[in-house]
Amino acid sequence: MAQRFVREGVHVVMVARSKRDLEARAAELGGPDRAMPVAFDLSSAAAAAECIAQVLDRLGETPDVVVNNAGAFSLSPIEDTAIQDFDRTLALNVSVPFAIVQALLPSMKGRARGHVITIGSIADRRALPQNSAYAASKFALRGLHEVLREETRGSGIRVSLVSPGPVDTALWNEIDPDTRPGFTPRRQMLSAENVAAAVWFVASQPAAVNVDELRLSHT
Repeated sequence: MAQRFVREGVHVVMVARSKRDLEARAAELGGPDRAMPVAFDLSSAAAAAECIAQVLDRLGETPDVVVNNAGAFSLSPIEDTAIQDFDRTLALNVSVPFAIVQALLPSMKGRARGHVITIGSIADRRALPQNSAYAASKFALRGLHEVLREETRGSGIRVSLVSPGPVDTALWNEIDPDTRPGFTPRRQMLSAENVAAAVWFVASQPAAVNVDELRLSHT
């Protein structure tokens, strides 16, 4: 997504845990003038609020578009899912996006513009085995999106949910779906570039157009 937005002429702020990898990716995209790296572990709502404060300090203004994409994913039957893992998934997938939106919403309302794009999942509507923590978080995230859409309607702020099916990223490395019956093989998954194109489509619509929800699947 950062690559696509930079290619379209947008100045981006990239947030991820690994400082070295993040700075290398940002340098590939043109350095701080095109892509500003902010290394942060978004493991809690408090961390998210601190991260946003740092971003605002470095930018000097509220970003026009915010893409909530950080997330955790793991597989296990309900009886084998530790409550700590369940709580950690909900914290990163729900509480962190909530904290980010809460921190930025007042200034977006004050200037009557801004766009919050939330990355959902096929799991925000469809129940899948061994997906209790992830599905609970994505269903909750879709609910948060819908409430935010109602609360910002008519304010000039746009709110969109982009929900892809399986995407071929490093998230699947340890799970190895190619060897699991019933899982989508990686060669048949969406690419990160596919999702980035959809997110750019949502973000690049005229100011009077809000894409409420966009669902993506492989052909």
